[in-house]
Amino acid sequence: MKKTILLLLSLLVCAHFVYAQPSSASVKQWQDQKFSMFIHFGGIYSVLGGVWDGKPVTRGLSEQIQAHAGIYSDTYANLAKNFNPVNWNADSIVLLAKAAGMRSIVLTSKHHDGFCMFKTATTDFNVVDATPFKRDVVKEMAEACKRHGLRFGLYFSLIDWHYPQASPISSHNSDYVTPEHHEYNKKQVTELLSNYGIISELWFDMGSQSPEQSKELYQLVHRLQPDCMVSSRLGNDQGDFAVMGDNQYPDYSIGVPWQSPASFFDETWSYRSWQKRGSEDEKYKEKLESLIRVISRGGNYLLNIGPKGDGSVVGFEKDVLLKIGAWLHKNADAVYGTTADPFFTSFKWGNITSKPNKLYLFVTSVPADGLITLPGLEGKINSVSVLGEQQSLNFKQTANDAVITLPADFDNEKQIKVIAVDVAEGYKVQPVHIVKSSYGHMKLDEHNAYNYYSSSGIDYNSNYQSTVKQAWTIKPTATGKYRPSIKYTDEEKGNVIDLAVNDVTTTIKLDNDRLMKYKVDTAKIKWGALYISGPYSAGLGGLNGSADKIDISKPYTNDTDKPWQRMDSYKNGQLLDLPAGMDNAYYILQNITVEKGLIYAQVKITSGDGIVVMFNGKQMLINNNPGKAGSVDHIIGFDLMPGNNQLLIKVFNNFKKNVPFAISHSIPQNIYVKDLDPQTFEANRLYPVSLKLHNPASPHQTLKLPNLEIWFAKR
Repeated sequence: MKKTILLLLSLLVCAHFVYAQPSSASVKQWQDQKFSMFIHFGGIYSVLGGVWDGKPVTRGLSEQIQAHAGIYSDTYANLAKNFNPVNWNADSIVLLAKAAGMRSIVLTSKHHDGFCMFKTATTDFNVVDATPFKRDVVKEMAEACKRHGLRFGLYFSLIDWHYPQASPISSHNSDYVTPEHHEYNKKQVTELLSNYGIISELWFDMGSQSPEQSKELYQLVHRLQPDCMVSSRLGNDQGDFAVMGDNQYPDYSIGVPWQSPASFFDETWSYRSWQKRGSEDEKYKEKLESLIRVISRGGNYLLNIGPKGDGSVVGFEKDVLLKIGAWLHKNADAVYGTTADPFFTSFKWGNITSKPNKLYLFVTSVPADGLITLPGLEGKINSVSVLGEQQSLNFKQTANDAVITLPADFDNEKQIKVIAVDVAEGYKVQPVHIVKSSYGHMKLDEHNAYNYYSSSGIDYNSNYQSTVKQAWTIKPTATGKYRPSIKYTDEEKGNVIDLAVNDVTTTIKLDNDRLMKYKVDTAKIKWGALYISGPYSAGLGGLNGSADKIDISKPYTNDTDKPWQRMDSYKNGQLLDLPAGMDNAYYILQNITVEKGLIYAQVKITSGDGIVVMFNGKQMLINNNPGKAGSVDHIIGFDLMPGNNQLLIKVFNNFKKNVPFAISHSIPQNIYVKDLDPQTFEANRLYPVSLKLHNPASPHQTLKLPNLEIWFAKR
């Protein structure tokens, strides 16, 4: 009996700590939305409309007018008494979203100013208790969405300029969340997920939480509503979907569910009374093309509107949405229920979505020769036609591709046309980048991989493009057995990976393997002097200047007066503490000369909150410091070419006062080799190979395997 009770108690304890994640069906339902409405509506900033003291506030975003206009907190709070949106009608906005072809709505429940658009027991700074309106805006929108069949999500800012125990207003909004503020946020999130029915997604934003705070909020959401999707802006790689930067549209493949948030105007998300809106037709085309780009990459497009302080929708925004909706009504088959572009290349003429037996070609730019080529398409095409029209198009298929001829009168100036390619029995697309065997060997590494990305980071400003999967296609030139092996360094040691060869996955731990001690011929290498430039205002991702062929006689960027400074006193391996403010970066440059021949060499680089390593213009490494340690060491191997080689290192500081840096080339040149079971390949057949981390801490966690190589050697 005691054993039974103990077992039940242990199960209860485990159940307390193990939280659900969204089901695969919920994830798919979220991904199938394609197009959603974002609403920035606040009880104070929407009324101000970007104006303070009778003047337009031209600095910053209008929903952050309290910060940008320097409004005292008590003065700002007293403005809530002016909020009485007599023209607010949740049903009419939901019906507008439906007419626009949107499948869900995400509403700001609380923005950075801390004003709650819902009734809350945590503060009287809310729409019911602090305004003459006295109606729960979140409740009305939740009920309207339910009535009209749209999914409902909520935006929630992790910073709060009204809460006394929170970090004060800053220039960056990536503020620490105090323990008291974290508990306050948890109470409000609990209210939102308990009182307003099913919430399809919780869109966290800004702040810089500890890993424990992000995880605790993530678990809280899924304990209350297991199928609620959480945005990655929760920070610390928590989140069920990746959120791109504001108004950013990736041109690469993303290996996780993702979303691109967009405003009508880059300058603001909330209503701005003096906004120059321009042409409706031009804005319609701009936003429609953005929608097409996003869905063709497999993402969701979240397009924002900013209602006026009286609750009405800006006529310009309404009209543009209705135009998009009319286009979507005609071309719905090419948008809903589709997956991403299956081709491994981009097209100047437009974008593609797909279904198992259909390809949809969005022609945004008509080719000068009137021809659209689909390279590597395998499968018999039955017909090609313009979607929504009776017009059939001529096409020709070869063994390697399909070519579609556009008619002379094909016109997409007024309306983007979609071409439907029917392949009734299904199709395959041959990969563009194929690794062929050379002298009986095939080498796979990050430089010839097809990468799948996500967005990783501690907070918004330290976000970077993480690599979550690498894929290759190999083509042996001879039939027979091949011996696979993995080569790696101390940088990769200890990782556990899933390696899939021809759709068979093997889990491999990179440890306790054969050690090859490599000796570098140092006499043939000249390590040049180090040069430094900075500090620069920067996030972790991207560079402030060029990545290749940098001229040290000129400033690193054209818009600064910061010359490269030669570090004559620097000793190999010396640790420096470079003074830096928040979101600052330094660049270190070194020219490395090799007399002749190819030489492989490893170096150890020490950095702080983040690092980017470029070698001869190619990115070797980008990584942050998720544990917020004082410093992090990385081992990077280079193939030094004859002549001059250029090493560029960016070291990034997030919140500390200094950023550490050191580089040493006097380190053990360890290479480990793991031999795998032989594989039998046929000549000239294509075999897929892919690599990802085994059970990563998060779907957004980067591989961080810069030196890993996979070899297939003919036996």
